[in-house]
Amino acid sequence: MRKVEAIIRHFKLEEVKNALAEQGVHGMTITEVKGFGRQKGHTEMYRGTEYQVDFVPKIKLEVVVAEGEVQRVLDTILRAAQTGQVGDGKVFVSELTEVVRIRTGELGRDAL
Repeated sequence: MRKVEAIIRHFKLEEVKNALAEQGVHGMTITEVKGFGRQKGHTEMYRGTEYQVDFVPKIKLEVVVAEGEVQRVLDTILRAAQTGQVGDGKVFVSELTEVVRIRTGELGRDAL
């Protein structure tokens, strides 16, 4: 099994969520996060005062899928989250050694 973590723009969340649901992904975790990559934050004006925003707000979306579904999920996220501008985000894929459903004790794919 694989864990797919995508850091995306806030306004792309619904589009990504709906696209994943159409692909049969039924569970996901969403977290509001802050960070920066190559863009290294930005400068904003508020009431005539300029200030630096070091950490840009983003959404972190996490899904766990079977190994054979990873490419389909990646393609779906990339298609739905892309704007073509700097700051679109990143996707990380990592291997999971075990998944356990707490309520029933089911393991592996049955736990999803």
